[in-house]
Amino acid sequence: MKNVIDTNILMSFLFIGLVSVLYSCTGGNAQDRIPSAEHFNQEWAKESTWDQGKAEVAKYQATRTIYGKPRNFEYVFVLVKETFNEKYKVKTDDYSRNDLFEVMKVNKFARIPTDNYPYHFMTSIFYKRDQPATTYKLTNSSQEWCGNTAKYFIADGKQYKFGYNSYWDGQGVGETTIKGGFMFEDQLSHSLRALNFTDGLSFQQAVAESQISSKAKEPMIYNATFSVTKDGGLQLSTEYDMSQANDVWKVTVQLGSDKTNEYWFASEYPNILLKQQTWDNRNYELKERYMDDYWVIKGNS
Repeated sequence: MKNVIDTNILMSFLFIGLVSVLYSCTGGNAQDRIPSAEHFNQEWAKESTWDQGKAEVAKYQATRTIYGKPRNFEYVFVLVKETFNEKYKVKTDDYSRNDLFEVMKVNKFARIPTDNYPYHFMTSIFYKRDQPATTYKLTNSSQEWCGNTAKYFIADGKQYKFGYNSYWDGQGVGETTIKGGFMFEDQLSHSLRALNFTDGLSFQQAVAESQISSKAKEPMIYNATFSVTKDGGLQLSTEYDMSQANDVWKVTVQLGSDKTNEYWFASEYPNILLKQQTWDNRNYELKERYMDDYWVIKGNS
């Protein structure tokens, strides 16, 4: 009897070990959810809206302070579903692979004019389709007359791999790891759309400072407080038809005692970001939103 029990125990441990290995190999352990995930609708990105082969294109009238002056520009956000493979952590070309999973991709593009030359920023944020609050991968590049900078963050268990190639002294080229469990400030314009909006909702969550810059230093992490309220009086200076928004949810993110960000979202799905105001004057107002095959070349070749 004792030999049978010992054998059963041994087989149980072997089974648990095998499951753990398989779980890791298929990318199941590639990312831990953030602590505040309970406040988000994990089904938000599973609506059929995102299965039609089209991307959401949102255009914003935007300002950002560069060289001490507010600069006006158009900010374009693109949201689309993609199928990734775990090996390369990019959109797959081979759908017969056994390491595939679905992500939502957010592309943010800005060309910001200044007195002497323009700044270009391209930011891509990816989250697994069932984890709208947790960034799986973030990349950012900047180009202006001083040089190019590129950096990436890729989830790896309880941490992020952080790699960079910067023209700044003291940074240069390198890779390190950062303890995870935080949200990126740059994902809030989209991830907050998946909140379980409730008037009076409040919670705390670590937030990494914006990565949309030419610097490649390890990010500052804030212990931020999130607060949700209803706002029925929002007015936009753009020509966007606010009748499409109905009620509006306002999310206030207190990063620090003197650092407050505010975000306004339409109450009806897909809860588009209508307006953003941040402590450092990265301010956006929605001009236009539509679904499009944005990757298709249109017109005569």
